[in-house]
Amino acid sequence: MMQEQVFQKVVSIITPFVKAPEALATIGMESSLVKDLKVNSARLVDVVLEIEDTFGMAIADADADRVKTVGDAVRLIQAAQK
Repeated sequence: MMQEQVFQKVVSIITPFVKAPEALATIGMESSLVKDLKVNSARLVDVVLEIEDTFGMAIADADADRVKTVGDAVRLIQAAQK
């Protein structure tokens, strides 16, 4: 799957958990899930679970802990697809 396709899917997964909806207008690979999008730490777990379900993959806790930006999530998914 191409990076842009993965990015769009990740954005759709994250959107329900975003507490700063205005940040979605400028979301990009470097957008911080916590600082920019205001996804709280409890909801990050839900985001990871949704990613696992959507992409049919398992994410190790250590890998999940490294997902700080939208781009981190995209790169993690792409690495798992290779």
